[in-house]
Amino acid sequence: MMNKKILKNSLMGTLLGFVLTVGLVVGFTAPAHAAVDPEVGYILNSLLFLIGGFLVMWMAAGFCMLEAGLVRTKNVATMCVKNVGLYALAGILYFLVGYNLMYSGVDGGFIGSLSLWGASETAATEVINVDGGYSSASDWFFQMVFVATAASIVSGTLAERIKLFPFFAFVIILTGFIYPIQGAWTWGAGWLSELGFSDFAGSTIVHSVGGWAALTGAIILGARKGKYDLNGNVRPIPGSSLTLATLGTFILWLGWFGFNGASQLALGSAIDATAVSQIFANTNMAAAGGVVTALALTKFLYKKVDLTMVLNGALAGLVSITADPLSPTIGQAILIGAVGGALVVFAVPLLDKFKIDDVVGAIPVHLVCGIWGTLAVPLTNTDATFVNQLIGILAIGAFVSVASGIAWYGLKYTVGIRMSEEDEAKGGDLAELGMEAYPEFGHGSQKI
Repeated sequence: MMNKKILKNSLMGTLLGFVLTVGLVVGFTAPAHAAVDPEVGYILNSLLFLIGGFLVMWMAAGFCMLEAGLVRTKNVATMCVKNVGLYALAGILYFLVGYNLMYSGVDGGFIGSLSLWGASETAATEVINVDGGYSSASDWFFQMVFVATAASIVSGTLAERIKLFPFFAFVIILTGFIYPIQGAWTWGAGWLSELGFSDFAGSTIVHSVGGWAALTGAIILGARKGKYDLNGNVRPIPGSSLTLATLGTFILWLGWFGFNGASQLALGSAIDATAVSQIFANTNMAAAGGVVTALALTKFLYKKVDLTMVLNGALAGLVSITADPLSPTIGQAILIGAVGGALVVFAVPLLDKFKIDDVVGAIPVHLVCGIWGTLAVPLTNTDATFVNQLIGILAIGAFVSVASGIAWYGLKYTVGIRMSEEDEAKGGDLAELGMEAYPEFGHGSQKI
């Protein structure tokens, strides 16, 4: 009797477990295209912004290590100050003016409102609008770290000869005004968005903008003393630490998952989760394509592998896929990144022919590959056209170049932007900071 009762309970338990399992499976799989409960969606979307934001913030450390490794020892501490300082300035300016200039009241036009970002309330007093989809502060934070990335690009190109405070003055102009105004044209629902220009995560809006500003500054500033001889031949200037540069590249590679992945802007449905996963995979493999191509090309062209080119090949692949990391297949993403890696290998010596001194190779990586990545969008995304993509590239390039040129020349003829020959020879660390990153090996070493 007891055995029959146990058997009956066991069968009932099994049946109940089966029904619950089926119910859970149906519950999770049947509404695959439906969003979750609005409050859960609000939490997931906000979390995506925050995770993406701190990954992109970590890219600031990547740029810092990359640049510190590729400049000479006498300028390492200066690069660290620049990268910490520009990140802080970018945040303050984006709060004071940048965010609203980019997103408030653009309405198909050219510019938003010149006003302070409106999140003055604390989390305790803010009225939570679940239907809005995400926390306003999470959105602001995610957008803010992007503008700091654009400024970091300029820092590496102009290293070793630009004065510290004029550089910071340019960062204020770039992050407070230049970047937000052109960003409003697409991401702020401005005229380029209405036209149909597509730039998912910022190959042009972030990377090319930094590249145009850097190129303009490099031309106006001039090359480092001794970079080119009287015949125009290049004199190699090795950096302080390829180890640091490699670490910086890996940090940037990691941060790029937040850069591209969180640009999906939502995680409240199965479709969004699938999209973010595809973006992660494509982002990773585009970088791999850039690495392998740069490695193979430098071996073929120079008979030896160039580590700096390989590192920039990874970054080239990442920039190239950023304009549309969702539409391509993984194989297509590898090819897009591979083209970026090749472009860097050929663009670096081309800049030297014009005596444009780019210390870290940021112009080939961020400008050239930013253009390529934006033009590549219609290859895998039928909603984009080459004409609209080209219009966006030219419009943003012209605006940023002219605005940056005005800013650079204004600074040059007022406070000056270049260190004296004596200070440049001494190095920015001693000239600007009065300290050295590696005092045991520099001018400040003393016998004890």
